Amino acid sequence: MKIFLILVGCLAVALGVLGIFLPLLPTTPFLLLASACFARGSTRLHHWLLTNQMFGKYLRDYEDGKGIPLRGKVWTLVFMWASLGYSMWRVNKPWLQIMLPLIGICVTVYLTRFVPTLRLPAK
Repeated sequence: MKIFLILVGCLAVALGVLGIFLPLLPTTPFLLLASACFARGSTRLHHWLLTNQMFGKYLRDYEDGKGIPLRGKVWTLVFMWASLGYSMWRVNKPWLQIMLPLIGICVTVYLTRFVPTLRLPAK
C-alpha cells in the first residue's frame, strides 16, 4: 500500500507542478492529495513537500488547520469550474454531464464551508 501511496503522491506532485504553468490544471488540490499520500506512505517525502520553498508554507498552513488564503480558494474555484464547464461542453455522455457539476458542487461546498480561510497579515 505504501508503494501505491508514494506513486499516487508523485503523480499528484507532477500534476500540481504542471498546474503552475497550465491555466486549466489546478495546483492546490493535487498538492493536497500528494501531501495526504506522502503522510501515509513516506515521512521523508512528506517532509520534503512541507519544507519546499515554493508551496511548503501553504501545505503546512492547511495541515495545521489555518486554512487556505482567499486568493488560493478563488483561483481554485475559478479554474475548477472553467475546466468542468469545458469538459461538460465537450463530453456527449449525459451521465458525465450530470456527474461533473455534482463533483464541482461538492468541492465548492467543501472549500467554502469546511476549509478555513487563512487571513494574511496586511502589508
